[in-house]
Amino acid sequence: MKGNTTMSKSSKRFLVAAVGFVAIAGVAAPLSASAAVNSANTTINATVNAAITVTTSSTIPITLTPGAVAVESRASDTVTVNTNNTAGYTLTLADADATTTLVSGANTITAHAGTFAVPTTLANNKWGYAIAGAPFAATYTAISNETSSVDKWAGMPATGSPVTIKTTATTATNDATTVWYGVKVDNTQPTGVATPYSDQVTYTATSN
Repeated sequence: MKGNTTMSKSSKRFLVAAVGFVAIAGVAAPLSASAAVNSANTTINATVNAAITVTTSSTIPITLTPGAVAVESRASDTVTVNTNNTAGYTLTLADADATTTLVSGANTITAHAGTFAVPTTLANNKWGYAIAGAPFAATYTAISNETSSVDKWAGMPATGSPVTIKTTATTATNDATTVWYGVKVDNTQPTGVATPYSDQVTYTATSN
């Protein structure tokens, strides 16, 4: 009987110790808390400014040999524009300075009296420009010493008073405009061989 009582107490002590261990283990491993989450957005704004370039032929050679009647010769220039502007561009033309004459030493060939709005056939000893299509002639071709041309021309405006020759409404890649230049002389016009009759014009392309 005494031995059984001792075993019973021993068993109780083991049981209490085991329960105590379980309780301590429970304190050592508490339950984890939920993580807090938040977010924010950033907007990237890339501003792309309008860019534009314009290129032309460097020189337009025109040769005339007058005879018993006046002769007209013409040649063309190609104006090429590139722009990323979604509203397109406006192209203007004017003389590079206030003097609109072709000059060879002391001699001149003055600008034609026709205008962009009302072009007319080229008068003797005058020069002008044209762009195919109304109000100019429907088409132009290169000619040399023509004696019976009835095509229409406008006189070059001076710098500060440019004329608009083209307007677009979208981006442009290698957009080409052909501008014709014509000269008409009779045999009273002094020669210009060693020093050709010359003047400079300016094309200006502006993004809309």
